[in-house]
Amino acid sequence: MSTATTLTADEVAWTPKVNPWTIGIVVSLAAFMEVLDTSIANVALPYIAGNLGASNDESTWVLTTYLVANAIVLPMSGFLVGLLGRKRFFMICIVFFTLSSFLCGIAPSLGMLLLFRVMQGAFGGGLQPMVQAILTDTFPPQKRGMAFALYGITMVCAPAIGPTLGGWITDNYSWRWIFYINVPVGILATLLVYQLLEDPPYMSRAKAGIARFDYIGFALLVLGVSALQITLDKGQEDDWFGSRFITTLIITAAVSLVSLVIWEWFRKDPLIDIRLFRIFNFASCNLMFFALGIAILGGTVLIPLYLQTLMGYTAEIAGLVLSGSAVLLLFLIPVVGRLTSHIQARHLIAFGWIAMALGMFISSKQMDTLISFRAVAWLRIVQYLPVAFLMVPITAGAYVGLPRGKNNAAAGLMNFTRNIGMSVGTSAVTTLVERRSQYHQSVLAAYTGSGRFNAAVAGLANRLTHAGLSTHLAHQQALDRMYVMLGAQAQALSYVDVYWLFTVMCLLMFSLSFLLQKNTPGGETGPMH
Repeated sequence: MSTATTLTADEVAWTPKVNPWTIGIVVSLAAFMEVLDTSIANVALPYIAGNLGASNDESTWVLTTYLVANAIVLPMSGFLVGLLGRKRFFMICIVFFTLSSFLCGIAPSLGMLLLFRVMQGAFGGGLQPMVQAILTDTFPPQKRGMAFALYGITMVCAPAIGPTLGGWITDNYSWRWIFYINVPVGILATLLVYQLLEDPPYMSRAKAGIARFDYIGFALLVLGVSALQITLDKGQEDDWFGSRFITTLIITAAVSLVSLVIWEWFRKDPLIDIRLFRIFNFASCNLMFFALGIAILGGTVLIPLYLQTLMGYTAEIAGLVLSGSAVLLLFLIPVVGRLTSHIQARHLIAFGWIAMALGMFISSKQMDTLISFRAVAWLRIVQYLPVAFLMVPITAGAYVGLPRGKNNAAAGLMNFTRNIGMSVGTSAVTTLVERRSQYHQSVLAAYTGSGRFNAAVAGLANRLTHAGLSTHLAHQQALDRMYVMLGAQAQALSYVDVYWLFTVMCLLMFSLSFLLQKNTPGGETGPMH
């Protein structure tokens, strides 16, 4: 998006007519509604499949189509703001997100539901980055940390509530109500935004028109992001490069996205302002958001998977392990928001990464097949609480040195990199657990011919014989049980490997945090040219 970056004194001194906290709460309500929809439908997929006559595999496209449409809109939100104006674009997103939610609820077939989910994801994709940009322009620098903390609470709370709320609604009413509940919230948010929100003066000078719409960039973006998102969602299921379909998608995504970067870099009025990545702080914080996305969703997938496959926990009890850390995070994020007014963002970021690295390292040492519910709940807390020291300060750090006229484009790109990181985290965790389990099983199997192993089998067979089994059946049962134990140990070791990789990733981000540009706590986050 091409914008003027030289601000007049009046534009720099501009403040909204309404109390900034009122605006912050209203726009965060819209973001909460959108983030909630990324997770609320997960538990309802079997019900949707049964009600619409689809297979379980087909029903997963209810999630994939939403994520693809969401990811496409995020990086181009800056251009759309320039085309429509931020208030108008934000209201359009809320209105049509609400309308498409209602249409999802009344969808008569899976095909129609997928179409409406694409609409819902596309219009929902504009909400998150706009909230970030609105908070940046609405609050003075000394209060910006607390404003980002308010936004961070919605980002933490919505995914934690989503599966539980979705399951309760589906069990007690109908899966259609997980979409209907957006309607009253959307109507309320639309009315409040119309009354309270206003665009800052500098945005009135941003010029964009349909004649300059970047059709080639848009085509490359749609093709590349769609192929990438489907690859990440279906790759492990279809054995990655073992599938011709997935291989084709990977090549398509790589060629399209590389071409997109080159095209946008040299275009005068780009759809996506790739040149923002020349600003070191912005580029580094985007890399950190990508890593944070991997850690957040990768860790969220890892623990329930471990508990359900190896420990025999139900989905509900496994979910409870995650809830404690989410509740504590709600109280910690506002504290970190206040700290940003007194401590440099890069120091908070460094603390967050080293704390997360320590949590991942402890997890790699503690995870075994005998771990208790309380122990794993504490492990989740030490893994997840450092997110409070990362989400808010990284957001603040990304705006250091960023021209004010680029806030909208920057917010879209930051949300895009975090969301892609979440998709990568999910795919990476499931793939690594599967592949490393096979490796460890092959290593452990080499010891099955040892004397100690044979003695263990003989001892177990002897106990089974005393329990009433025949000698032959007891020996077979002993071998079967030892094989199950070997498989469980191999899987447990694969989880340890994943936590080691998370530890290394966090340490690399810790090192990068010291290279970030200094900011003035409680002052301007960077030069507003």
